Amino acid sequence: HVQLVESGGGSVQAGGSLRLSCAVSGFTGKTYSMAWFRRAPGKEREGVASINDLGNTGYADSVKGRFTISKDNAKNTLNLQMNNLKSEDAAMYYCAATTNRYSPLQLFQSAYAYWGQGTQVTVS
Repeated sequence: HVQLVESGGGSVQAGGSLRLSCAVSGFTGKTYSMAWFRRAPGKEREGVASINDLGNTGYADSVKGRFTISKDNAKNTLNLQMNNLKSEDAAMYYCAATTNRYSPLQLFQSAYAYWGQGTQVTVS
């Protein structure tokens, strides 16, 4: 079965950087879209960044220019490089996947069938 396991979360000062990773197993789709979502306390879960099997990427306006999503096919991991972190970036971050190739990329929850358990990011 498909399993997504996030890692890399932690506590960082504003202006700092973190790199999140999501180990993907049991996912055999030749076409796919994968994404990072986040949920801050008291807020709805929101899409942050997405990538498809063609390497196309899409970002929420709030993170454009600061976050970079990438897929390491050799290691089968989904990554999110987060730079210049702000207090409003603090949240639980989730990776998500689907066998659908979205183009343009989609950042709404119902577009993704598989989800990880999340990794916490704290920005002070």
